[in-house]
Amino acid sequence: MGDSSQVGLVIEAESLVKVYRQGGVRAVDGLNLRVRRGEIYAFIGANGSGKTTAINMMTGALAPTSGIIRVLGVEQPRNRHEVASLIGVAPQEYSLYQDLTVDENLEFFAGLNGVEQGLLGERAGELLDILNLRGRRRTPVSELSGGMKRRVSIACALIHDPEIVFFDEATVGVDPVLRQFFWGYFRSLAERGVTIVVTSHVMDEAERADRIGLMRAGRLIEEGTPSELKQRHGVNTVEEVFLKLSGGVTVDG
Repeated sequence: MGDSSQVGLVIEAESLVKVYRQGGVRAVDGLNLRVRRGEIYAFIGANGSGKTTAINMMTGALAPTSGIIRVLGVEQPRNRHEVASLIGVAPQEYSLYQDLTVDENLEFFAGLNGVEQGLLGERAGELLDILNLRGRRRTPVSELSGGMKRRVSIACALIHDPEIVFFDEATVGVDPVLRQFFWGYFRSLAERGVTIVVTSHVMDEAERADRIGLMRAGRLIEEGTPSELKQRHGVNTVEEVFLKLSGGVTVDG
């Protein structure tokens, strides 16, 4: 590990840029970011603002066009293998195997991340209970509802007890009760020292994060705690902050 992890910083981005060749779109444009251990950091912005691209560079799934991204002190994606087992990812599009059962998906992702067989049962059982999946453990994923699939995706991201978890639109398509449950669970993880990075275009979710990064057209246009942002701009909600900074452009873009 590098020095950054020792002083509490687990994610560092410096002048991070991603330009897609097709059309020359600057999906991320000069992102500078610092995220500390045990923090819940929320990227908030309209669809297409660069949130997912930023996440993909942090996880090492996508190489930046320029700039530097370090996770746990290790540069991504050059040395991705050094921290791959310390990172969990729940993507917006399910990466689950639809023909496999819940148990089989958990076993697959556990093996992928080097979980010892002796620990798998205990770890899987804990997650199945927390996420209320025990009754569905032998059900093929293809037969589950969208909300249940989201639970399985989160369980697979956490099966190896990672230090950092990236949730891309973790609550999309779920009902308000389940959304509240997810955020309560994210908070419990953070209290254990797990760093949570989430993306969302649902502004009221940002109120639950420790810090927020508001993105627009690939740029981080504002950053701070929910209270800081509302006080700085003299408004009552994070959504009002975003609308003020984006000139009234709606979050659904």
